[in-house]
Amino acid sequence: MQARSALFDLYGDYLRSRGGRAPVSALVKLLSPLGIAAPAVRTAVSRMVRQGWLHPLRLNSGPGYLLTPRAARRLDEAAARIYRTTKIGWDGRFDLIVLEAATNRRDRQRLAANLSYLGYGMLDEQNWVATRAGEDVDGLLSEAGVRYERFTAAHTAGTPGAMGVVRRAWDLDEIGNAYQDFVSGQRPLLASVTVRSCDEDAYAARFRLVHAWRTFLFRDPQLPPALLPERWPGTSAAAFFDRHAARLRPAADRFVEQCLDSSSRIARQKGPRP
Repeated sequence: MQARSALFDLYGDYLRSRGGRAPVSALVKLLSPLGIAAPAVRTAVSRMVRQGWLHPLRLNSGPGYLLTPRAARRLDEAAARIYRTTKIGWDGRFDLIVLEAATNRRDRQRLAANLSYLGYGMLDEQNWVATRAGEDVDGLLSEAGVRYERFTAAHTAGTPGAMGVVRRAWDLDEIGNAYQDFVSGQRPLLASVTVRSCDEDAYAARFRLVHAWRTFLFRDPQLPPALLPERWPGTSAAAFFDRHAARLRPAADRFVEQCLDSSSRIARQKGPRP
C-alpha cells in the first residue's frame, strides 16, 4: 500500500467527516498499522500539498494538513460511489467523447486513467463512452489541453445493441473475476477479526478492505442493471463489502478518535513554544 494512496483513503473514509484536517503526528499514527513508516507519510503529504490536494495549517495539536476544496469534492464523489449512495439509472443513451489523439504516451495513459475513473470505457484510443455524463469530464479534458467533441447517442437496436457497445468498451469478464478475487482475498483477514479483537486490528482490517474496494472506482463503471450479465459478481461483492465495512466501523472509529485525542493530549503537555 502506497503512502499517498493510503492518505487519500484515510482522509476520505475517516477525516473528511471530522473537519478534513489532522496533525501530522496523528497521520503517522493512523498509517502505522498499515506498515507505512513516518518518513513515507511525510514525503507523501508534501507531494499532495504540491499537487493541490492538501493545505498546511497550524493546529492546536501542532503542524497539520487540511483538505483543499478540490480534494474534498473528489473524495465526496468517491464516497458516493464506494458506498453507492447515488441510485444508478439509465435513460438508454450514451455519452460519447471523440478525442484528438494525444502524441505523448504518458499523457495518453494519464488521460485514460482519469477517464476510466469517471466511468468511461474505451472503444478505441479516440472514442470513449459512458452510460451517464461525467460532470468533471469537460474540466478534465480542458485542463489536459485535449481537443474533443462530445455527443449524446442512443443505439438504434435498443438494449441488445447497447450491450454490444458495453462489451466493446469494458471487459466485463475481467471485472467480474476481479470481484470474485476481491471476496476470496479479503475473507481470511476479515474472518480473523472478531469482537475480541482490539480496535487497532479492526481498523487495519477495515482500512485494507476499503482500500481494495476503492480500486474498483478505476475498473468498474457501475453500469445500470439492464446492461449487466445475469448473476453479476459485483452485486454479491458489494453486499460482502457493506456487511464487513459496517461491522468493523465502530471499532475503527474508536481507534481513529484515540489517535487524534492522543496527538492533542501530547501537544497540550508540551505546551506553547517559547
